[in-house]
Amino acid sequence: MDDDAGNSAAKGRQTTYLYFAYGSNMSSERLRARAPSAISLGKAWLPHYALRWHKLGRDGSGKCNVEFAGPDSTEVVWGVLYEIDCRDKPGLDADEGLGVGYDEGIVDIHTDSGVRRALTYTARPDKIDPALRPLGWYKEHVLHGAHEHGLPDDYVVRIAGVRVCGSGK
Repeated sequence: MDDDAGNSAAKGRQTTYLYFAYGSNMSSERLRARAPSAISLGKAWLPHYALRWHKLGRDGSGKCNVEFAGPDSTEVVWGVLYEIDCRDKPGLDADEGLGVGYDEGIVDIHTDSGVRRALTYTARPDKIDPALRPLGWYKEHVLHGAHEHGLPDDYVVRIAGVRVCGSGK
């Protein structure tokens, strides 16, 4: 992992990393069930990217993805910056389907205190289907995280307006 994506070091060895959550993992409760050490560092945004709900989930419904919208785009994806202990990464990778549904990468995200480098997950190209819609329970996790971290009202309204394919559980 990139040095800037990690925040702590012990004898030159990285012990934590920064993670940008933009979907259901914005909910602290949901993320801590997957990565108990996760600490919210506050809201953050990823310029020139668009939030999509087109990643094929294990249940056949749409999950969130960030998609590059171009260098001149005014699109922004809002999310939450977390610091996570490296020991929690294998479990989070498994829950996110790393190498199967999502790939990982380092992105430059913006915070109120400046630009930070953080790991995030992006949908694998073969797992994208623009016709997909999220289930209601999944959208509720995303909305909960957006409210919890005080994302901009207009962004929350856009999330609330996303059509779902069912209420799910």
